[in-house]
This record gives sequence, structure tokens and C-alpha cells, in this order.
Amino acid sequence: MPTAATIPTTALVSALLWRHHAAAPLPSPSPVAPARPAIGVPRRPAALFRRRISCQVAITTDASSSSSPSVAEEEAEALAKIGRRVRVKVPLKVYHVLKAPELDLEGMEGEIKQYVALWKGKRISANLPFKVEFHVAVEGQPKPVKFFAHLKEDEFEYLPSSD
Repeated sequence: MPTAATIPTTALVSALLWRHHAAAPLPSPSPVAPARPAIGVPRRPAALFRRRISCQVAITTDASSSSSPSVAEEEAEALAKIGRRVRVKVPLKVYHVLKAPELDLEGMEGEIKQYVALWKGKRISANLPFKVEFHVAVEGQPKPVKFFAHLKEDEFEYLPSSD
């Protein structure tokens, strides 16, 4: 069992090690064996309790100023491909069409609606960059069901235009 002289000293050491709030009072030294002078325990300066976090972010509003010529060329090529008819040439199953679960897209024809590898003039990491719209006839539905699938360029072939 600890003696009366060691309890305040242990409490004082514990308070010095673990104090982090300015409002927490510190125990006074033991009257039997003073651990500190009578002037008391020095307090930490108030500046140590304030913490500042600064965060600086560089934001550009003009996307064309940061575009490289290769990105501009890629964007021009992508715009030329939008609206073209394509046919899926590889076996590819999709599971997100609710009316037709496990739908195989091989041989289906669709139209490119969007190129998603560029956003606001900057290249992003879209691994399936072409958004293609398909229509599939489903039993019990009066109209064909429209759905979108994202494809890579090596998964489809371009169909000759009907112009």
C-alpha cells in the first residue's frame, strides 16, 4: 500500500505527463514531502494550447490553360467518335440491366453517347472510356429497353455510317 507521501508525488507526475487541458487543475504538492517549491507548478503558455492547421489549395478555373496539345487532340478525336454506331465484337456479359439479367452484348449494336476519359479538359483515369447506348427487346415490354454500358475501344468495331 502506498504511503501518504508517495500518493501526491505520483499524482503530480501523472498530471504533468497526461495533462492537455488548461482547465484541469494540478494537484498541490504533498505537505509532508514537498516535491516543488511553494510557488506552485508552472503552467504552459497559452500559445502551446492553440493549434493552427493551414491548408492551401491551388484551383484553376480555366481548364484550357492547363491543357496540353495531346489532350486537346484526344478531345477532338473523341468528339468525332460521339454519335457513331458500333457493334460489340467480344463476348461481354453485363448484369446491370434489370429486365434482362446476364445479357450478352456480343454482336449487339449501339451508339456512342459520351467519351468519359476527359473531364473539363483534363485526362482522368477511366478504364472503360466509351459510354455506349443500347436498345434490347424484352419479352412482355411494348418498347425496347434502353441501357448504357461502358466499353474500351478494343471491345467494339465501328459500323459504316448510313449517310
